[in-house]
Amino acid sequence: MSASAEADPRFSEFILLQAQNAGLFLGQIPNPLSGQPQINLRAAQSVIDSLEMLVAKTRGNLSAQEAKLLSAAISNLRPLYAAAAGPSATVAN
Repeated sequence: MSASAEADPRFSEFILLQAQNAGLFLGQIPNPLSGQPQINLRAAQSVIDSLEMLVAKTRGNLSAQEAKLLSAAISNLRPLYAAAAGPSATVAN
């Protein structure tokens, strides 16, 4: 897709929703039921893995805006995961 192609708002909304879910799983967003932050590293890693899979599967098919949003989401989530998991953990790429 060319850089001037129109971005699909559904894709952006999907990426933002996934990033928000990861934020919830990493304790960045309070659990809506308890109001307390909770960490679920397995779920957070699953979301990050899914976003990384999207990078590979959509290569060459995203607008520049979509590609930038996807890359930013992953770049923002990796250090949050590392911080939540502790110093000995790594995020798989």
